[in-house]
This record gives sequence, C-alpha cells and structure tokens, in this order.
Amino acid sequence: MILACNHISKAFLEKPILTDVTFQIEKFEKVALVGINGAGKTTLLRIIMGDLIPDSGTVTRTRDLTVGYLAQIQNVNSENTIREELTSVRQPIIDMENKLTQYEKDMAVEKGAALTSLVDDYNLLQDRFKILGGYGWRGEVNGILKGLSFDGDAADQKISTLSGGEKTRVALGKLLLQRPDLIILDEPTNHLDITSIQWLEGFLVSYKGAVLIVSHDRYFLDRIVTKVVELENTRSTVFTGNYSFYAEQKKKLRDEAMHSYLCNQAEIKHQEEVITKLKQFNREKSIKRAESREKMLGKMTVIDKPQELNDEMRIKLTPCIQSGREVLHVEDLAMSFDNNELFKGVSFDIRRGEHVALIGNNGTGKTTILRIINGLLAPLQGEIRTGVNVHIGYYDQEHHVLNDNNTVFEEISDSYPDMNNTKIRNILAAFLFTGEDVFKKISSLSGGEKGRVSLAKLMLSEANLLILDEPTNHLDVVSKEVLENALNSYEGTVFYVSHDRYFINHTASRILSLTHEVILDYPGNSDIEAPECYIGNYDHYIEKSGEIENSLLENAGVTDDAASKKAGDSDMTYSSVSDNGAMNWKAMKENQARERKRENDLKKCEQEISCLESRNSAIDEEMALPENCTDIGRLSKLNKEKTSNEEKLEALYEQWEMLSE
Repeated sequence: MILACNHISKAFLEKPILTDVTFQIEKFEKVALVGINGAGKTTLLRIIMGDLIPDSGTVTRTRDLTVGYLAQIQNVNSENTIREELTSVRQPIIDMENKLTQYEKDMAVEKGAALTSLVDDYNLLQDRFKILGGYGWRGEVNGILKGLSFDGDAADQKISTLSGGEKTRVALGKLLLQRPDLIILDEPTNHLDITSIQWLEGFLVSYKGAVLIVSHDRYFLDRIVTKVVELENTRSTVFTGNYSFYAEQKKKLRDEAMHSYLCNQAEIKHQEEVITKLKQFNREKSIKRAESREKMLGKMTVIDKPQELNDEMRIKLTPCIQSGREVLHVEDLAMSFDNNELFKGVSFDIRRGEHVALIGNNGTGKTTILRIINGLLAPLQGEIRTGVNVHIGYYDQEHHVLNDNNTVFEEISDSYPDMNNTKIRNILAAFLFTGEDVFKKISSLSGGEKGRVSLAKLMLSEANLLILDEPTNHLDVVSKEVLENALNSYEGTVFYVSHDRYFINHTASRILSLTHEVILDYPGNSDIEAPECYIGNYDHYIEKSGEIENSLLENAGVTDDAASKKAGDSDMTYSSVSDNGAMNWKAMKENQARERKRENDLKKCEQEISCLESRNSAIDEEMALPENCTDIGRLSKLNKEKTSNEEKLEALYEQWEMLSE
C-alpha cells in the first residue's frame, strides 16, 4: 500500500458530499475513480492532494511518496516553447550532463593526483547519471512530444500562444516526465485525439508507478485500470477489474439488490396473507399459528428499496417517416482553408439503418465534412446527395444551433411553437431541467447542460438521419449510456464523429477512418487519400487494422499461429458455455415444473378446505333443525361426519401451511 483513504467524509453547507469513503492504492496499481457528475470525485482528489481538509477520516501515504496531479484545467504560463518547457523537467539531468562534459575537458589537461581525483568524481557522477536515465532523456522528451501531437514544428510554439486544451497537454507531458510514484489524472483525455489517447494508454500501462484516473472515457479505462472505485450516493464501493467488469458487476449488484428487495416485499406480503387466512379459519390452532407468524414477521429484517438514480436522462429517438434505402451519397469531396488542403477524394455512401462513425485525428476535417453535409459550408469540389424522404437532425458539438439569448424553455418553445407549456416542461424534465432550471440562459449553461438541450431538440426533430458531432462530449457516464441505448434502439440512420471509442464500440455498425497519411503501406495502393471503410464497431476496426499489419508481416516471411490458438480457445469456451447453458435450461425447466405442481396442489388444497368447511356449516344448520333434534340416529350420523371432516381439515390446514411456504 502506498496510499490509503480511511473513512473520509466531507460536507458543504451541511450537504454530505463524501461519507465514510475508504479504499487504498497499491504499488504499481492502476485505479479508476468513477461516478456521475457531482458525485465528489474532484473533491476527493483535492483531499488526497491536501488542498482540502476532510471533516473526518485520514489520508495515509507511505514515507517519501511522490505524487503528480493533473487537474482538468491547467494554467501553464511561460514564455518557453513547448520543447523548452518539457525539457526543463529534466534540468537536473542536463546539469549533470554538462558537469560530465566539463569533467571530460578537465581530464584532458590534468595530470597526476588531480587527474585521479577527477576520474573518481567523473565515475561516481556517471554512475548516478546512468541510474537516473540520463542517456535517454532526449529520446524520452521527443517521445512524449510526439505522443501528445507536439512533434515537428509544433514543439517550437510558445506556451503563451497555446489554447487552454493545448496547455493542459503540455502540463500532462511535464507530469509524465517527472515520473512520480503516483500519478493522479483528472480527465486526461479531454484534449487528446485518438492517436494521442492510444499512446497515453500504452505509456500508463507500462508505467513503473501507480496511477489514479478520473475519466469519462470508458474505453480508455478498460485498457488501463485493474481496480475501480465508485462514488455513489456519497459512499464508495471498490471493484477489482477493468471498467467493463465494473459495469457488469454494478448491474449485477443493482439487479441483486432490487431482487432482494422485491423478494423481501413479496415474503412480507405472503406472510401477511397467510396470517389473514389462518385467522379466517377461526380455529384455535390456526389462530395460534397466526400469532406465531406475526411474531416472526415482526422480527423479519425489512430491506430498504435500492435508491434509484434521479439524474438519468430519458431519451427516445423516433423518426417521423422511413427514408429510402439510399440515405446519403458523398462523391469526390475536397476542402481546403488558406491554401491548406484538408482532404480530397472523399467518397462514401450511407444506407438506411446504418450507424456510421467517422474517426480520425484532430485537424483532419471530420467536423468540416459534417458541416458540408448540413449545408453550413461549401466544399471546394465534390457532390453530396440525400435520398428520398431523408430528414436530417444535426447535433453540433459547439452548440451553434442554440441561441445564447434564449432561456432553456424559450429554446424549445421557439423551435416547436405548437407545443404547450406542460409538454415542454415534461420534455425538459426528461433531460434533467426542472424547477427554475428551465429559465436559465443558454449562455450560462455548462457544456454538459448545453449538450442535453441539443439532445432534447434532436429528439423532438423526429429526423430519420441523425448527424452528430462529438455527442458524448461533457456528458457523464450515465448520460452516455442512456444515449447509447437510445441510438441502439433508433430505427433511423446515424452518421457521427466521435473520439469516444467505448461509445463507438457500442453504437457503430461501420467505421470510416479519415487520415492525411497512410500508416501502413497497403499492397498495390500506398497513396490512399479517401477514407478507408471498415464494417463493424471500433474493436473490429482495430482488428482489421491488425489484419493489414499481419499481411505485411507475412509478406516479410513472418508467421504467427496465435490466431489459430485463439480460435481453439474460442471453441472450447463456446462448448463450455453451451454445456452450461443446457444445464441451466434443464434446471430452470425442472424448477418451473415443481412450482406449477406446488401451485396446483395449493389450489386443490384450498378447494378441499372450502368444500369441507361449507359442508360442516351445512351440518351445523341441519343439526339445528327441529325435526332432527329428537332424531338420535340422524344426529349421530351428522356428528360422525363432522368429526371426520374436522380431522380431514386439520390435515389439510397443515398441508396448506406447508405448501404456502
């Protein structure tokens, strides 16, 4: 253990933010901190860093632990270039290098004892220089510059000229070069393209230290972390595994909690019904049994209903009309700005029902293509055609389609004047705008709030072709999952740009990759400029890229039997799953058969009890008739029948109680 949070609690204005939060980070461990927006993740990070004092609890660190923290917003102010700023992190190494150089110059002129002393000092310093990785510092700096897309001339930009996102990337680069024992990253992928994110993944996976990450990038977390700490309803829960395992276990725990609650409620209701029935039997033994059950019921633990998330969007995308089969045709599209060619020769078709993701590095022109399709930009050349009955709904990542001067309510009412106030309120409530929130100005909203307004307008558009530009930006994980489910159930066509690989993986049926350069030398076609098309989700895209690489390796005489081995493993897994599935199905059918028999027996028992009780009531009425009062034979016969019925009833009551368990 290098760091432990022990029973951390924190409240603001008497509102609990963190309650009894407990977890620990081991040496070399990669940990994710997850939770919805407002769950207290950043608050917890500030407590760990010592910027905030908890109301109770402690943060324990190992002695001499070095911690590096990258906040979401970085204000790197310097007149250095990017390269100079990153190089400054290695200044102690550079000073040692300069000193070694000076030693070498001095040794060239010194003699005797002075030379011997210099050689000894030189060797000691050189050993320390090696241990600290002195001979590789230039390569390390260049690698991080390239990994964060600051290679080439970009590294010579002044820090003062950079955007906020670029400054955050510089801060990330400096942090990675410092190599602390524990790296804490708050949304590190916000300002990175896919290539840079992939590079960062590889860096962190192989990093010889511990990492704590707050991120909404689920694919990123999947590739890196081995433990997930969830903050929910102010409390923490620890899951061992990556994000997908956490999501699976979380759903399982929620389902189990709800199942336990429902079973508990059903058992309470059942016992109350049995007690009522036993009292209705109105027999001494039945009443005693009812009283006994009442005591047991009073001792039964009542399970609280699992708390529902009250901040989950509700979105349903429904096209107003079905489009023709051919939805979108793009042919030989080209665009440039200020004599800078952005792309050329871009051609593709999209058909009804497809969910197509357009990916590529920052600056390749993905958003420009979407804007051209929507008629917001004129291309340098090329043709765009939409099919029959195509109605487009456009989601703009910059939210230019929103009027900053409008309130949230006015934004909907202006766009859909036929909607009454109640319906507008209900729509906005589905997107988490309630009470006075609906009267907030668009200009005052956060990025996530603007995104929800845009999604609300998109839902109301009833379009059959959705064109989305980075739709998951600024959305928390829960809202992303809601959007994913809505798109997956959407019967129209979707064309979108996204850097969210988890989102792509769960929503795309086809991928277009746009790039200025060819990473791999395609056999017979090394100068491809148009997007390369991959049928499938993001994992399949990665797999296809790997296949191209493998073919190149095969041409070089390199073979790999890993694929066949994997196929064998897959068969074994399938067989095992199939066998287990058959066994589970058989057990399920047997349980169903037993339950049907129990229900039939219970029903039959109740019918027999009813018949016997009715007969005993009839016997009592018959014995009370004047003509039977003096008929000893008749009375004896009736009494004998009633006694027999009572014995049968006693057995039936016990049987009913047993069947009712």
